[in-house]
Amino acid sequence: MPIILGLDVGDVRIGVAISDDLGFAAHPLCTITRKNRKTDLETICDLINIHQVEEVVIGLPLMLDGEVGIQAQKVQRFANRLKREARIPIHLRDERLTTVEALEILREVGKPRKKQRNVIDQVAAVVILDGYLDDFRESKGENHRP
Repeated sequence: MPIILGLDVGDVRIGVAISDDLGFAAHPLCTITRKNRKTDLETICDLINIHQVEEVVIGLPLMLDGEVGIQAQKVQRFANRLKREARIPIHLRDERLTTVEALEILREVGKPRKKQRNVIDQVAAVVILDGYLDDFRESKGENHRP
């Protein structure tokens, strides 16, 4: 299974998660504070090279009714630019309510509200990547984790 990077792309920060070697689990990697398009893309390409990433999954923030809104259009443009720079497969994945799910995970593990801001984007990236990995395993008939 290839190493896959998961991204939760926002206007201010990008949460980054990475899969394990076997493709069973996603783990938080870092949060990138956005500076400008060029620097953001260079930072992600550096992570791709350092971790020998072969694919990237980016959360697509569709509106609750499934429509593509302004934020989703921004993410689509970002994904297209990253695809040109990184030259590896880039997948978009519906990320509706992943931030809500990430907040619930942080509450369950007892992360204080003040410290949630530092990791919420990473946890959202983990949720996006985990969903992608689950779908991949299901398509291959491997519907369980060890």
